[in-house]
Amino acid sequence: MNDKNVLLDQLRIDRSADVDDDGSSRRWMLIGASVVLVVGLGAAAWWFLTKPSGIPVAEAVAQEARGSSSAGGASTGASMLDASGYVVARRSATVASKSILRVVDVAIEEGQRVKEGQIIARLDDSNTKASLEQARAQVTQAEASLRASKTALDDALPIFKRNQRQFDAKVISEQALDSARATFNAAEQDYNVRVRALEVARATLAVAQRYQDDTIVRAPFSGVVVTKAAQAGEIVSPSSAGGGFTRTGICTIVDMDSLEVEVDVSENFINRVRPQQPATIKLNAYPDWEIPAEVIAVIPTADRSKATVKVRVAFKQKDERVLPEMGARVSFLSTPEATPEGGAAPATVRAVIIPAEAVQSNGDTGAVFIINGDVVERRVVRLGSKSSDGQLVLSGISSGTHVVVGHLDALTDGAKVYVDPKAASQQGEGS
Repeated sequence: MNDKNVLLDQLRIDRSADVDDDGSSRRWMLIGASVVLVVGLGAAAWWFLTKPSGIPVAEAVAQEARGSSSAGGASTGASMLDASGYVVARRSATVASKSILRVVDVAIEEGQRVKEGQIIARLDDSNTKASLEQARAQVTQAEASLRASKTALDDALPIFKRNQRQFDAKVISEQALDSARATFNAAEQDYNVRVRALEVARATLAVAQRYQDDTIVRAPFSGVVVTKAAQAGEIVSPSSAGGGFTRTGICTIVDMDSLEVEVDVSENFINRVRPQQPATIKLNAYPDWEIPAEVIAVIPTADRSKATVKVRVAFKQKDERVLPEMGARVSFLSTPEATPEGGAAPATVRAVIIPAEAVQSNGDTGAVFIINGDVVERRVVRLGSKSSDGQLVLSGISSGTHVVVGHLDALTDGAKVYVDPKAASQQGEGS
């Protein structure tokens, strides 16, 4: 038995060495984890301790707005206000006939230039020509009747005078004198009636001639035909009468020299616009073409449904590319203001452009927050127009000023902030 036990003991595996090695490995793992934890806690503490205090913000730098130039090359300042509208013609006419007549010939086409008095169309004159001939005949008849009446009056006058002398000499009776006087008076009244009849006949002839002249339709002024509404054989009328086949006009003529732009300006900003103020016009069809312009007038009434006031703007350069009803955008430019002593103010208003998100706007004024070290300063500014480039600031800040962009509701005057590099880089890419 003892031998067996000895043999079994020899076959057993001694695990004490393995236990010592495994314990050592676990200890090293615990030490490594502790080191990592201490390093992580230290990094977190360093981050929290070194993090700037205050509100993270993005910043932008105000840039001076580019002024526009007048026709003479002088700078006229930056845009104070932008408004959209359309090109309109102050002088245009739909030419029609004065009577309901049939068109015989139309002598114009769309796009054709016509001069004042040029024949546009001819209408059927068969009836008017007959009336004109009748009126001429009536004048001839009235003239003949007047000549006959004048002859009778000329014959009655000497007879009456001779009878008057004979009555004074007591040669003839009073009855004979009365008879001669009655004959003369009748001849005189008949002559006067014939004179008036001739005047009526001549007036009738003038009316008939007018009707005849109206069968030839002429251009009321020089311009361009933009619409041709009638064709030969159609009936035209001065009003919508005669059924659905009656035209109310022959053509529409536009005086291209009378083109201007009408825009609707919000009544909140109408105080920025005044007559003779310089402006620029950009047509939707030619967005890169700036046309020098000038305010003609501010219409002294407001549209209550849109809360706008209509403004008329004149082109200072005429061009064939400008067409009626084109969409247009008008920029009203800043100009020097006169001093009380009558001297000239500075040549231009130094306006700047900042992102729209940097402004708390309130009508034509607003507020921005200027970055001054690690604090902000609230600044009231005067606002101009807003465009894709940003918000125009007319006064209150200068070029190069650093302003806060976004999250303005969380800021107060003197609040501590720090510039968020990520937000600042995004703002820089966006601008």
